[in-house]
Order: sequence, then structure tokens, then C-alpha cells
Amino acid sequence: MSLDDAPQEIKLAVDLIYLLETNEIDPDVALKALAIVEKDLRSKLPADPTDNTP
Repeated sequence: MSLDDAPQEIKLAVDLIYLLETNEIDPDVALKALAIVEKDLRSKLPADPTDNTP
């Protein structure tokens, strides 16, 4: 499978990894930043009463 045929989330993940690595972002800093991004994005999703994710 080529990247061109990959799902959008794979393409985005590859782009993000490239961005972090080329800018020499410390992995610990990157993970903390990604946690903030995840929280922000989750707050924009419709509420799911069956989801127990904090």
C-alpha cells in the first residue's frame, strides 16, 4: 500500500511525525502537546453518552 492510497488518518500521522522530527521536538514535549490537542478536539465532538473517556 502506498501512502497515496492510505486512509486520511495515516497520512496526517505521517505528516505530524515528519513535522515533529524535522523540528527536533522532544518526544516528551510532543506527547504533552498532543494530549492538549486531543482534549481540544474531543471537546469539539458531539457528546456520546456511551463514551466513558475522560
